[in-house]
Amino acid sequence: MSARGESAEPEPVRPGPIGAAGGDASSPERLARVALSRAYGPERRAVALEVGRFGAAAVWERARAAHPGVDPHRDLEAAARVGARLVCPGDPQWPTSLDALDRLPGERGGALPGAPLCLWVRGPADPQELAARSVAVVGCRAATSYGLHLAGEIAFDLAERGWTIVSGAAFGIDAAAHRAALAAHGRTIAVLAGGVDVPYPGAHARLLAEIADVGAVISEIAPGTPPFRRRFLTRNRVIAALCRATVIVEAGLRSGALNTVAHARRLGRQVLAVPGPVTSSTSAGCHRLLRDFREQTTLVTSADDICEEIADVGSFAGRENARDARDGLSAIVRELLDAMPARATIGLSALAGALRLRPQDVLAMLGPLVVEGLVDAVPGGYRLTELGRAPSTTRRQ
Repeated sequence: MSARGESAEPEPVRPGPIGAAGGDASSPERLARVALSRAYGPERRAVALEVGRFGAAAVWERARAAHPGVDPHRDLEAAARVGARLVCPGDPQWPTSLDALDRLPGERGGALPGAPLCLWVRGPADPQELAARSVAVVGCRAATSYGLHLAGEIAFDLAERGWTIVSGAAFGIDAAAHRAALAAHGRTIAVLAGGVDVPYPGAHARLLAEIADVGAVISEIAPGTPPFRRRFLTRNRVIAALCRATVIVEAGLRSGALNTVAHARRLGRQVLAVPGPVTSSTSAGCHRLLRDFREQTTLVTSADDICEEIADVGSFAGRENARDARDGLSAIVRELLDAMPARATIGLSALAGALRLRPQDVLAMLGPLVVEGLVDAVPGGYRLTELGRAPSTTRRQ
């Protein structure tokens, strides 16, 4: 980027800390970051690279003539009206995990954005403190009841254990994760694709207000800016960079949540996928991750699985050995399972004869076993599933 009327570039400088959040907002460096963020948005990585070389004040001084309508004081006033504050790199509240975005080589000739020039933070929580122990929970907007249940259960359990839940406040999985964290009296961060004073979606204005009461609503986008479509994709890199891991719960093959996962992979952060029914299109993206990126994706089904992957060494007690599949079954039901052939089908009458029971009594026992996945009903009778073939601890005498 070249300045108008400049014949030579200034000497590179090493930008220092810009002051604490809520400190001197009138410092030239802070005002320049606000102005550049408004003028260029997050998409112009070349601007951020120049800021890294010369400092924001010098870059804005050369560019301000081309943007006469940009007034950083106006953005600071708009943020203050909704209780938001400015956080810049070098501030105590700056999430240092975001700096990893600047250490990545950009794709397509360096076009992907790096770390934000600044953040707008609405809420009392310290974003650096929250991000230090955070997990992203993301997924599709058109989520099924299965996905909403699992997202809520996982987020609730993680929040109870002290993890911050990070998501994008969208319909579906995002909202389920945020609400579960709040229900657990835990901490959550909503990362927006527009200004922090522009609730989006509008139906989540109350949810965002609740998040801002106890956690943080953050954005790199200037106040008052609506969320343009492309900004959801650039926003996703912030979600991924903030967190130690990204958990994806339901995503179609073209889901935007897969973009968040792609950023997490680029950053070397852990990707954890929750499987769904193989017949569900809303889980097809999760299944593709598990198949095509198996070395970078871990299958998880609960907060226990997630903590096992991401908790600090020595801080998570290993799970107990899994119970036998037949534990808790009555002696007669275990005897029924032992009477069935390991890999062949057996008819109801033959099974009743082997047990010396009435067929209707055997049928009453088989129904629950089918539901539990121990037995399959097939043409010609019943057969054991792989789970049902597990040996019983009580063998027939």
